[in-house]
Amino acid sequence: MGKFFGTDGVRGVANIELTPELVFRLGRFGAYVLTKQKQNAKMVIGRDTRLSGEMLESALIAGITSVGVDVVRLGVISTPGVAFLTRQLEADAGVMISASHNPFPDNGIKFFNADGQKLADHIEDQIENLLSQTEDTLPRPISDQIGRVVDDSKAFVHYLKHLKSTIDIDLCGIHVVVDGANGAAYQIAPQLLRELGADVTTIHSTPDGKNINVNCGSTHPESLQNEVKAKGAHIGLAFDGDADRLIAVDENGEILDGDKILFICGQYLKDHGQLKQDTIVTTVMSNIGFFKAAEKAGLLTEKTKVGDRYVLERMLSGGYNLGGEQSGHIIFLNYNTTGDGLLSAIQLLRVMKETGERLSDLNARVQTYPQLLQNVVVKSKEGWEKNEAITSVIQEVEGYLKDNGRVLVRPSGTEPLIRVMAEGPDQNELTEYVQKIVHVIQQEIGK
Repeated sequence: MGKFFGTDGVRGVANIELTPELVFRLGRFGAYVLTKQKQNAKMVIGRDTRLSGEMLESALIAGITSVGVDVVRLGVISTPGVAFLTRQLEADAGVMISASHNPFPDNGIKFFNADGQKLADHIEDQIENLLSQTEDTLPRPISDQIGRVVDDSKAFVHYLKHLKSTIDIDLCGIHVVVDGANGAAYQIAPQLLRELGADVTTIHSTPDGKNINVNCGSTHPESLQNEVKAKGAHIGLAFDGDADRLIAVDENGEILDGDKILFICGQYLKDHGQLKQDTIVTTVMSNIGFFKAAEKAGLLTEKTKVGDRYVLERMLSGGYNLGGEQSGHIIFLNYNTTGDGLLSAIQLLRVMKETGERLSDLNARVQTYPQLLQNVVVKSKEGWEKNEAITSVIQEVEGYLKDNGRVLVRPSGTEPLIRVMAEGPDQNELTEYVQKIVHVIQQEIGK
């Protein structure tokens, strides 16, 4: 990762780390790199509901238009909505202003190329290089060559129509509780589901600029669990701040994470001959219960490192059409190029409607193993995997777990941390095993 770009764009506390000055430069340099000084170039911009969004949007637009690139301002919309509309409106690039599931004070800038895909590392490197230079030597067009701004708050209708076109049934008879996280999905999710015929109850769908992700959404589904049971609903759907991930709740209040949603939808697509190469792409963080269920169902799996951008890369290179993460980022590549909570929601609802099964029955197909994760602060991550004491203790724990569990030790992509994760049938044993590995890492390379 570079100085500015992390695993999912540029993020930080708005007006402290992610300042308008930095965002102006990101817009300017990003537009220059992504449009290649093309004549009549155009970029689309969307944002979530954070108070800082309008401030950063203004700075971003100033930067983009300063290099002669036009802007289509979409207003509040989801990240996958921006990805889709970048392609639909034939823009040269797209930008989303959001910090996803992060707390309200944070914000972020996420770029998409003309195909609606997150940027490749080498493209981010080009923008990083410009940001790191002491002098800005980029062109400064004047007169009528300066970029223009057009507001298109109705463009989301194209996205809404596209989502509806991905299923060929109505959702009549299904009662859905929607947790909009007071974020980008707060309007479009209920509208989509109602237009498809569902009976919809909404919670956390009154954003005030400050309440995004506050005790709600995909990272805090507790109130959704309670509301589903209280209302006797068939399903609950929780989105994050920019609606690119989905966590579901069954009629008993039990949670379905990305692993379970991937399995349910993957099995359905396989049964209908629609899952390319019968394969689901996921990351190394997916639960071992997912892999065991997939093997039993005749589903093949491919693993990538953590990050939906890497999932997409594997899907594109391998010719696969379904992939995602345990966190709820799920990519249905036939319909969009990024994780899409709204798309995932209606695909899951289609399975429920067509099979007639309760979500709790579908949920039961994957038995989740207990999982324990602990971070270890280290002096340096470099060469940790060659440390004999660390590799020896990892092998020792793997010998204890055998086929009934697994160990995953990996460095953080952005912090001086080694992450130690173990899965297995017994929580107490996992605690013992993880502590055993953590102790050795602390002794060998701990800070």
